[in-house]
Parts: sequence; structure tokens; C-alpha cells
Amino acid sequence: MTTQQSTEVPVKAAIPPATTTAVRVQNAVIKYGFIFVTVALFLYFALSEGSFRESATLLDTLRYVSVAAILGLGVTLTMAAGGMDMSVGAVAGLGVSVAAQTMVVHNQVGAVAIIAVIAAGAVAGLLNALLIVVLKIPDMLATLGTMFVIQGTKLILVDGQSITPGMTLDDGSTAPGKFTEGFLKIDRGTVLGIPVSVLVFGGLTIAAWVFLARTRWGRVLYAIGANPEASRLAGIRVGAYRSLAYVISGVLASIGGLILASRIGQGDVSAGTSQLLEAVAVALVGTSVLGRGRPNVWGTALGAVLIGIITTGLTIKGLPYYTQDVVEGAVLILALVFSFTLSKRRTA
Repeated sequence: MTTQQSTEVPVKAAIPPATTTAVRVQNAVIKYGFIFVTVALFLYFALSEGSFRESATLLDTLRYVSVAAILGLGVTLTMAAGGMDMSVGAVAGLGVSVAAQTMVVHNQVGAVAIIAVIAAGAVAGLLNALLIVVLKIPDMLATLGTMFVIQGTKLILVDGQSITPGMTLDDGSTAPGKFTEGFLKIDRGTVLGIPVSVLVFGGLTIAAWVFLARTRWGRVLYAIGANPEASRLAGIRVGAYRSLAYVISGVLASIGGLILASRIGQGDVSAGTSQLLEAVAVALVGTSVLGRGRPNVWGTALGAVLIGIITTGLTIKGLPYYTQDVVEGAVLILALVFSFTLSKRRTA
């Protein structure tokens, strides 16, 4: 007795064309939606305000966001490792005070000030690494504590007052130094018509992208951020890599402080205070770019550019400064919707 086997091939349930189209549209919105928002806002301001289209305005916009963008790169690195550096604004402000103290009070040249500021940033990063890696304090709590310590230290260094050339010191003498012309060119100088701070922003963005996307260290940081325990079991020195991320973040924040110091031209004790929120915002906004849903350098850079477009455009239109915070907050919420709400629906 023989049995006849069926040769029929199971037919998969057909997916309705409308459903397929809806999924494609949703994926396109998740992947390109934020880029579309950025381009749309740029075109709106460019077409409605003639001064917005001028090259000087566009370069000033990039110059304005360069500090927040550079600090945001540091936040991005720590987010890639599964953490968050909340001390970047305080470190940038510390850099302003150290630069002023070095040049104005101690009458040193700009090169010495640059070395001192970057060293201060590295020390701040090491302090964060000590608290997080060695003492096992959660990242956000540790860096918040560091933020307050650094802000207080900054005030102690300058006796709670801004440092300006020609100021009277505690011993009754006059401060002998000033911000050198070379140092002031960090933000005020140009190369082929492009502000030096914009070139620094661009160079650091490329360097950070190469580090995170094209080197083993960057891939390991992402692996740690995704699953630190699995990374540890795979033989990765999780503590060393996380420490590296925070030290680099401290150095980047200090570079932002150098630009701020050059921009202000004095040791303003309030410098850097507002930079934290913008740095965190651009890093979080960056997670939505191209639907990646994770920290990425080009997303952070685009987030900074978007914040600059909004701020410059609303300023040209004459809107009060407090409305800018509302719009920036709305954009951040929109970015988080792209990154988390829509992307989860896509993967569900």
C-alpha cells in the first residue's frame, strides 16, 4: 500500500497592501522624520527672513551652537557606554575660570592656559570615573555631585567674582595679565572666512565619529552600553572603557570651556551654567536621527544645528527669548517620540 505525499507548498498569508504601505510610511517617518523637520524649519526661516539666508548669519549660528555641540559629543560618548555625564556644563565653566586665572592673574600666555584648562577637564573626568567605576555610584547621581563640587570649586578659585583684566586682587595689587590675542582667536578668529570654533566643532565631530563607529574602542563602548554584564563575561574591561568615556567627556567639555572663555573675554563665574541642558538636549535629539534609537555622533551634530536654526530663526523674527525654550522643549519631545514611541511600535 502506497501513500501519496502532498506536493502543495504552504501559502503564506497575504499581507494587505494598505498595511504594507502603512509600515513603510511609518519606517520612513522614523528614519527620516527628524531630518525632514530640520530641513523644513531651515527652509521656512530662509524663505520668510532674508537675513537668515546670509552666509554670516549661518556661520554665526554654527558658531553659537559649537559649545553645546562639543559638550554634547562628550555626553554622547558616555551615553554610548550606558551612562550620562551631567557635569559637562560645570566643567566648561571651570575651564573659563582656569583660563582667566592663568592668563589674567598669573600673567601666562594662551598656550599655558589651554594646557591648564584641558588638564582640569581630564581631572574632572577622572573624578567621575572614580565615583562611578570604583565607588559604584550610579552615573547620573555621581556626575550631579561632581557638577556641584566643580561649581563650588570654581567660585573658590575666583573668590566668587568674575576675573577681568585690570581687576584689583586680594592683596591690593592689580591683575598683571590679560586674555592674549592668540587665545581670543579660538572663538573670534576665522580661517578662510570660517570661525575657528566652527572648525573645531567640525573636526571634533569627525574625530568622535571615527572613534565610535570605526574603532574597536567605540564598538566596545556600544556593547557595554547595550549589556555591560555580557561584555564583562566576554572579557572586556568594562570599568576601563567607561572610565575612558568620562575622561574624554571631561576633555571635550574643557575644550568647550576654551571657546566660551575666548567668546566672553573674562572669567565669568556664571559661564557654562546654561550649557548642560543644551548639551544633553542635542545628545538626546541625536538618538532619533536615521531611526537608530541610540547615541550617535552625527545625530548629536544635527541636533545642535537644529537648536541653532530654531534659536536664530526665532530671534530674527523678534520672538521673546522665553518662547525659544518652549520650542526647543517641544522639539526635544518630538525627537524622543521618534526615538522611543514610534521605534518601539515598529519593532513590536
